[in-house]
Amino acid sequence: MQPIKVMFLNPVGSDAYDAFMADWIKAYKYPNTEAHVTSFDPARIGPITNLEYRTYEAMVTPEIVRATHQAAQEGFDALVIGCFYDTALLDAREISGEMVVVAPCHASIETTLTLANTFSIIVGQYKWVHQMHNTVRHYGFADKLMSFRHVDMNVVEFQQDHERTRNRLVAAGRKAVEEDHAEALILGCTLETGFYKELQAELGVPVIDPSIAAFKAAEHAAQLKHLCDWRPSRMWSCEAPPEWELAEFALFRQPYQFGNRIVVPRT
Repeated sequence: MQPIKVMFLNPVGSDAYDAFMADWIKAYKYPNTEAHVTSFDPARIGPITNLEYRTYEAMVTPEIVRATHQAAQEGFDALVIGCFYDTALLDAREISGEMVVVAPCHASIETTLTLANTFSIIVGQYKWVHQMHNTVRHYGFADKLMSFRHVDMNVVEFQQDHERTRNRLVAAGRKAVEEDHAEALILGCTLETGFYKELQAELGVPVIDPSIAAFKAAEHAAQLKHLCDWRPSRMWSCEAPPEWELAEFALFRQPYQFGNRIVVPRT
C-alpha cells in the first residue's frame, strides 16, 4: 500500500489529550500510515480544553484554518479535526489544497449508515444537542436520526472515571435502543473514545467511536487520493482563495507552529 501521512488535530489549547489519542491511533492505524497528533499553543489562544461552547469554537477557528494550511504545506494526505462539532470543517476544506479534511460527526454518520438504517447520538450535555442536531440536518441525515441522549457529563469528565462514564453511556444507549428504536449508536464526543466495545457487547447494536471513524475515513480518503487521484474539488463553492490575494493579505506569512506534536511512525 502507498505510504500516507495523516494528521489528527486536537483543536484545543492543551496537549492533555494528545498522548491518549496517539495511543489508540497506534492500535488502529494501517502499517503504512504515519500519523501526527497535534494541538494548539495555549500561549496563543489560552489553555482551552474543550469546545463545548460556541465562544470557544470561535476562538479556535482561526487556529484550525492556519493549522490546516500548514498541514497541507507539509504534504499531509489527510487531516482530522478532532471535535464532534466538526468545527470549521468547511473553512478548513477550502484552504486544504490537495489534502482531504474530515471530521468526526460526518465520518461517524457515514460509517453508521453502512451498518444500520437509523441511529442515535450519545452526547455529554443537553447543551450540545441544538448545535449537533443542526449539523446532522445540514448534512442531510435528519431523517435517519432517532434521538439524542445525554449523560450529564462534560468533555473533561469522560476520561476521569471510566466506570462512571461506562455506566452512564450504557444507560443512555439502552434508552436510545429500547425507547427510541435506534439501530446503531454514535458516541458524540471524541473523548468518549475507548468505550465502544463494551457498549456493543452490552447493547447488541453497532456503536461507532467517532475518533476511530474519523481517522479511518481520513486514511481511506488518503489511499483513494493515491489510487484514484480523488482530490478535493476546487470548483464553484469549493474554490480556494487565490494565492495572490493570500499573499496580499499576508495571512500565512510565517509557518504555523503547533503547540505540541506526537508522531506515530509507520510500522
